[in-house]
Amino acid sequence: MQLPVRTFTAMIQQMAATLQGTAVQLLDLTVGSVLRALLEACASVALWMQWLVLQVLSMTRAATSVGPDLDSWMADFSFARLQAIGAAGVVTFSRYNAGITTTIPVGTIVRVTLGTQTFTVDADPTNPAWNGTVGYTLLSGVGSINVPVVATQPGSAGNVQSGAIGILSSPIPGVDVVTNSAPTSGGLDPETDLAFCTRFRLYINSRSQATEFAVLSAIANIQQGLRYAVLENQTMGGLAQIGNFCAIVDDGTGSPPLALLSAAQSAVNAVRPIGSTFSVNGPVVTIAAVNVVLQTTNSMTFTSVAAAVQQNILLWIASLPVAGILAVSRIEAIAHATDSSVISVTSALINNEPADLIAPDNGVIIAGSVTVN
Repeated sequence: MQLPVRTFTAMIQQMAATLQGTAVQLLDLTVGSVLRALLEACASVALWMQWLVLQVLSMTRAATSVGPDLDSWMADFSFARLQAIGAAGVVTFSRYNAGITTTIPVGTIVRVTLGTQTFTVDADPTNPAWNGTVGYTLLSGVGSINVPVVATQPGSAGNVQSGAIGILSSPIPGVDVVTNSAPTSGGLDPETDLAFCTRFRLYINSRSQATEFAVLSAIANIQQGLRYAVLENQTMGGLAQIGNFCAIVDDGTGSPPLALLSAAQSAVNAVRPIGSTFSVNGPVVTIAAVNVVLQTTNSMTFTSVAAAVQQNILLWIASLPVAGILAVSRIEAIAHATDSSVISVTSALINNEPADLIAPDNGVIIAGSVTVN
């Protein structure tokens, strides 16, 4: 319903017209008169009440609700907003004197040089330096060690540039320097209102159906940052098989953990058509080595501009869907859009070829390296 909203001036005019129409003589409604002041006071209260009505109307519809109001609206359907995800990466602990053996405990906190973002050393039993208990061993005679870290606070703020991490929150005997040679990635803010509503429409429209949309909705509800697709009536290898479908799921790494694939398996099984067979698989990975050569108007700022271009290209590649296309023209457009000082992209190569790279129907493209010169 479209409410007949009035402006402050329109309210004054309507009140004045009504009042004058019922009066037997001409009224003084000039600015500053007592009667004009009374009308303006009444209009102010009416304007405030109109705003309250609009607020109530906006909170009663998902399409116009925002923030906590949208969360409470969706809660009636047991539908929750996807939470933020913490960024992850690898840092290098190094030292000037490698004469002693030391341990870097899990939970050690490091932070960026400029800012307050902190990261915590995470456990990784597959790391060769893992000591099997509570940390990583930096042996005597070894100058540095690489260990995984995760952002203390989830969100996109944890996606920091290479070299941004440089401070130990507490000293570790035998360790002098900490840094990250590659950017941290994977950090996502809580699901936006727009994405929340879009996912809800997919969810509600597929509740009574065992369709492709129902399968996609089930996967989308697991967590943020997933890219996924469904291949129908075929095997993962591309062979025809009636009644079978394959769900391709990736968390942006190209190698989704078994826990994620297991969660997707359970979610898809709950909505799949009866009598069908299916499998949930990680993607086939196509590695892309991107090399870009720029010209800028200011050689003094070239290093920072190149780093920003590199980061934006990495973010775009990470956002490509299953069966996505890594286009040379898009790389050039990103470079130009990053900074106004970029006047020319003299070369843009993907795997040493000036041609687009296309992922297979069951695959994704992962950035092996992005070099900007």
